[in-house]
Amino acid sequence: MGDVLAGFHAAWEFESDSVLIRYERGIRTPKLFQALGERRVPLEAIEGVTLTPGRRGTVVLRAEPRAGADPLIEAAAGQLKESGDPYRLVLPAERETLAEYYADELRALLTESGRTERYLVSPPEAPLQFKAYDGKASFDGKAVSFRWSWTGASSAKWKAGDQSFPVTDLGGVEWRSPEMFEGYLRLLPRDADASAAAAAAPAVPQADQDPAAVVFGLGYGPVHESLPFAAAVLAAVRERGASAPVPVSVPAPRRDPADIAERIRHLGELHQQGLVTDEEFSSKKAELLAEL
Repeated sequence: MGDVLAGFHAAWEFESDSVLIRYERGIRTPKLFQALGERRVPLEAIEGVTLTPGRRGTVVLRAEPRAGADPLIEAAAGQLKESGDPYRLVLPAERETLAEYYADELRALLTESGRTERYLVSPPEAPLQFKAYDGKASFDGKAVSFRWSWTGASSAKWKAGDQSFPVTDLGGVEWRSPEMFEGYLRLLPRDADASAAAAAAPAVPQADQDPAAVVFGLGYGPVHESLPFAAAVLAAVRERGASAPVPVSVPAPRRDPADIAERIRHLGELHQQGLVTDEEFSSKKAELLAEL
């Protein structure tokens, strides 16, 4: 087709094998759309098109992605608000006839349906990072790192230390929207026999006590930062998790002495409060000093 249909906050360009969605960067555009920038959605990733009445004199054109086609939608797991759905194009009601024309043209090109075993829509590109309530999360395409915050992290996370998770060790991602109560991002371990592991493993700890999770809060881990992050990790897990070679250990870079001193001071406070045992205090202090 090659035509462009512009709506509020986005424009769809119809190509022979895909739909290129370009999102605006206006002040009223949802921040998730601004973070995504633009997305090319192959026609094989779409299984249907709908056109429905919208609010306040608008109509909504929506492409229905196939299950498993888009890591962003997989990571969101139905938690996105309607206004944040990247597959919706809202137009003035007077453009309904034009929207119906494009909907019919697009439907005629669709040939696939049902779940797909591989992602067909490209994930957000690494490196990515965001600030959670209890730490900073970063992803370089090969490993996810959590660096705990002094003010927000629980003593359980602080005693566990900063974390690094190679993609090859992960089996998935669990994202609970920061717009819901107790939002978090949890990394799920890779296990060849998930059913046996579930039966034998202890109960999963609360996210604020789990070193494999970061928790969200007001202003921490917003959707437009944490969801693309989760989608990128999820896509990397599917792409590399089953076939990647065993990762080679790389010595950690030396830490800033001032940072080490501050951590030892905080460790001493936890020890004085009885939150860290004598043995834990000595062991962790030795670890920190070894990083100098």
